[in-house]
Amino acid sequence: MNTLPIDELMALDRRHVWHPYAAMPGTGPVFPVKSAQGVYLELETGERLVDGMSSWWTCIHGYSHPRLNQAAQEQMGRMSHVMFGGLTHQPAVQLAQKLVRMTPEALQQVFFCDSGSVAVEVAMKLAIQYWHNRGDPQKQHFLTIRNGYHGDTFAAMAVCDPVNGMHHLFRHSLVEQYFADAPQIPFEGVWEEGDIASFEAVLARHHGEIAAAIFEPVVQGAGGMRIYSPQYVRRARELCDEYGVLLILDEIATGFGRTGKLFACQYAGITPDIMCIGKALTGGFMSLAATLTTGHISETFAQGEAGVFMHGPTFMGNPLACAVALENLNLLASYDWVARVWAIEAQLKRELAPCRDLPTVRDVRVLGAIGVVELHEPVDMAVVQPQFVQHGVWLRPFGRLVYTMPPYIIEPEQLRQITQAIYAVLSQE
Repeated sequence: MNTLPIDELMALDRRHVWHPYAAMPGTGPVFPVKSAQGVYLELETGERLVDGMSSWWTCIHGYSHPRLNQAAQEQMGRMSHVMFGGLTHQPAVQLAQKLVRMTPEALQQVFFCDSGSVAVEVAMKLAIQYWHNRGDPQKQHFLTIRNGYHGDTFAAMAVCDPVNGMHHLFRHSLVEQYFADAPQIPFEGVWEEGDIASFEAVLARHHGEIAAAIFEPVVQGAGGMRIYSPQYVRRARELCDEYGVLLILDEIATGFGRTGKLFACQYAGITPDIMCIGKALTGGFMSLAATLTTGHISETFAQGEAGVFMHGPTFMGNPLACAVALENLNLLASYDWVARVWAIEAQLKRELAPCRDLPTVRDVRVLGAIGVVELHEPVDMAVVQPQFVQHGVWLRPFGRLVYTMPPYIIEPEQLRQITQAIYAVLSQE
């Protein structure tokens, strides 16, 4: 591959490359990365940045980890891809076995897919087809909670917040779903049953047409980085059982230790009927996600009209992705990641606390390796993003939120560089 001069690279990028949540042609600040190692990004312009985002929460072990690189190289020597229809292979089967052992016991079947959004689409299709197989085809809709985010594809967008989310422009093109009020009681708050009254009221009125409830347990991610009481999750499970509705938990952002538990549903001590996972599954090496469900649900598909589940991504069960994911999970199990995440939490709580005194700050909240500073007003990305780069850190704020979800391998002095940069930049707001 030829290396382009920086000026030419950036000019071509602005002209041809459409970045996520960005205009075209490009106008906002974009920073060219030359390489990535450990917790650092090295820019083409020479800066070395501590990555506080884990590349959208995926690189839990940092970049270019030798064990993941080796797993990829060994798998490429055998096969990088083969279709999954009618064929199977060691990496997919062993990864499925690993995931079944890691997740709540009742989750026994694994459907591999390409991304978190697709995992949500799969979960929603599973729920609808399950009820069709059961003779309840009218159960076609979903209940979710406001301030949620589940992806950018059409079914996933339909269960994102239709007003405060990023998809309101498409609301009239989406299937209308049912929305309950977002939980308000914080993670360690005293539980009050009224917090779930809206959720229960929707179920009471519409359970006959609702296939499943879907939400992110304990932490709502891109919809607001809100952290709420596990008791809400526990009560939602009970209410879904009471009203005959499946429960889908979106653990794409919260899975694999980010909150301090392997999966956030463990804080509530419950098992969903369907679980979506992704993001950190391969340690950020490449895209892979999965939807897990129970034997009870999967067994209905052979009895239904179609006789099969009507979904099959082209790159489903990609051997290269599965091999890296398997090694990533082995790597996670090889050290005390829990102690590391709790240490990150303690440091974030301590070092982000001074932000509470800034006049621009509305709230500071932390759980596990998640630190959030919520402002009264949205940040100006064109101003704030370069300021963080000048402080030697990579953060990607959105809306009123400045947050960090660093790799688990981050050292205290590296994390301190992130927290100090947050305080310094917000002090100038």
